[in-house]
Amino acid sequence: MTQDTAPSRAVRWSLLLLAALVLVPFALLAVLPVNQAQFWTSNIVGRALVFGIIAMSLTFLATYGGFISLAQMTVAGIAGYTVAILVQGAVPSVVGGLGYPAAILSGVLAATLAGLLVGLISVRTRDIYLLMITLALAMGVFRFIETNISWFNGYEGIRNVVGPELFGLPFRNTYVFYFSTLATAAALYALVLYIVRSPFGLVLQGIRDNPRRVAALGYDVGLHRIASFGVAGFIAGWGGVLSTFYNIGISPGSIGLGATVNILIMSVIGGLGHPIGAFIGALIFSVFDTFAASIYDRNRFNTLIGLIFLVIVLVSPDGVIGIGKRMSRLFRRSERPAVKEARS
Repeated sequence: MTQDTAPSRAVRWSLLLLAALVLVPFALLAVLPVNQAQFWTSNIVGRALVFGIIAMSLTFLATYGGFISLAQMTVAGIAGYTVAILVQGAVPSVVGGLGYPAAILSGVLAATLAGLLVGLISVRTRDIYLLMITLALAMGVFRFIETNISWFNGYEGIRNVVGPELFGLPFRNTYVFYFSTLATAAALYALVLYIVRSPFGLVLQGIRDNPRRVAALGYDVGLHRIASFGVAGFIAGWGGVLSTFYNIGISPGSIGLGATVNILIMSVIGGLGHPIGAFIGALIFSVFDTFAASIYDRNRFNTLIGLIFLVIVLVSPDGVIGIGKRMSRLFRRSERPAVKEARS
């Protein structure tokens, strides 16, 4: 019998999750009225995929690089603002004139460059110092955008960024948005799984565990760290573009302190041990954010999600993924005596 390795388990569970997400709209249509099915598909699962992409950029850095950046929502916002500034039809029109394909590529490129810049600035910091410098960068960009009227329209932001038409249907169509977001999330997730098994990813994990030893082998530690922030920026950029389409625009509140902390909460709740944790955490967050008024109080959402965060961290410091791993180990242990009895 061949041993079930961790990579094969990750791929198998990823394929099962992807298959489940593809079937989500059809399952919801089967059990819910059309309006309710569209609400769940777009406002909860689709939204979770969007923010899961941004959270995955943070998880990638934390899991395989060993550093947590609080600038990922800001990097995503840079992509969103780039699209809003360049695309034709946005209100107010800042530059305009570009179609959505060119604007989207420009936004992702801007986010990648922003990620590289964050990495360049924070390359020599670790732990709490990295948290503080990335938070300072995030708040600096937030204040700059908030007070700049001519380019970013200040507090009000830029609206009417509706997304491109696909197959003759508007991007705001529930299922066009959902399947486009799902395809993007799946592609980026597969990219992360590929990168972490590539020579670059293996060196990055070596730097996480022992940077001095990796440097002694001849690898440029600083350059690999900066490049990892560039990869995380590329991932966050796609999430920022989709978030802008989802909200039909972007404003400074989209990249403020609250949004920055929310991305960290999603990542920690889901679990920083594997990229899939970002999507699990984003789904949990979206469910409680949507139904906070029914569960507790809409105005007390921060209290509610804070309590959930505290309970999960106390029970399992590695998030929901950690709980799943422990349950899986307990299940395998309970199976072993039964197998031995059957053999005897």
